[in-house]
Amino acid sequence: MRLHSIALALATLFLSAITPSKIFGAVKHLDQTKYILYVGSYGKGVTAYRFDAATGQLQSLGMVGEVANPSFLAADKEFRFLYAVSELEGSTGGVAAFSIDRSSGSLHALNTLSSGGVAPCHLAVDRDSKMLIVANYGTGGVSAFPIGNDGRLGEMSSLMTAKGSGPNTERQERSHAHEVVISSDNRIAYVPDLGLDQIRLYRLDPSAAKLTPNDLPFAKQSPGMGPRHLAFTPDEKFAYVMNELKSEVSVFTRDTATGNLTKIQDISSLRPGYSGENGPAEILVDSTGKFVYATNRGEDTIAVFAINPADGKLTLIQSISAEGKSPRGLEIDPTGSFIFVGNQKSDNFVVYHIDKTTGKLTATGQVTHMPTPVAFLFVPVK
Repeated sequence: MRLHSIALALATLFLSAITPSKIFGAVKHLDQTKYILYVGSYGKGVTAYRFDAATGQLQSLGMVGEVANPSFLAADKEFRFLYAVSELEGSTGGVAAFSIDRSSGSLHALNTLSSGGVAPCHLAVDRDSKMLIVANYGTGGVSAFPIGNDGRLGEMSSLMTAKGSGPNTERQERSHAHEVVISSDNRIAYVPDLGLDQIRLYRLDPSAAKLTPNDLPFAKQSPGMGPRHLAFTPDEKFAYVMNELKSEVSVFTRDTATGNLTKIQDISSLRPGYSGENGPAEILVDSTGKFVYATNRGEDTIAVFAINPADGKLTLIQSISAEGKSPRGLEIDPTGSFIFVGNQKSDNFVVYHIDKTTGKLTATGQVTHMPTPVAFLFVPVK
């Protein structure tokens, strides 16, 4: 009996000494319900809220980090550091690094550097948290920066540019890199280029924070589509590309050996019969790989698609009002229970409940007012 008690005590002590991040690599994979929600916007800084996934309730923490126009946010895999673009039009933009206080939600500024181009609109941290990659929309360049152990950014280590144009002379006069999506094996960065009708592919060298063109340097999109954002299924067999200029989602298969993409379907993101102006924005795949969610600016809706598990093709199953104007950012909370949409032109973001069986959305009635919400980042409370 005594030996059993000693063994039990030792086991308890051992388990208490292992942090969730050591077991899973990130706290959010546990049964976590409390988060800090950081919101990027076109304003003076990053805004934060406490979010309880058990109840869906939010509590405002106000502005927690100053940076001009932090339109998109990213974090390292351990949630120690937050990175934000500073999307400045007409001049060289910036990228800012912060340390995260996961108890209070406050951000401590580390450093800010030039993004290497105009109007940086998206960024991503590699899977090893060794490099940051930034898409500069205005000038089309994709820049990379080393990340120090203290979270600070080193000087730019790569700048990949592309030349050309597309048939839409107003929007496709040159390259416009719009997003960075990194493969789960940390080998390839995918960059939808709205101006060139391409998804550009770069190989990563995280140890040197370098980018080089992939053997197949890009996947072609149909002329005039304007690819904006991309999302993979969890197994990365299929990619879904939101096209801003044609209001269509393109479905691609992915060759896991080469990383190349091959298109198999185009499907409208709009309700049947809608003929007004529209400019789609975000696209997401849920963690089960069964559903795709996308925002429409103009129709002002969230489109919900079901994924055919056999071939990856989509069927539109719901189109629901975004409860505001110009829905841009879209994010699913880490528990998969709620989806957040930021309505940029009506200065609010809205929370919907996700039916995990059908994928369909129901408005919770929770509308939060803040200026120009664009992007969302969930960080588990420590």
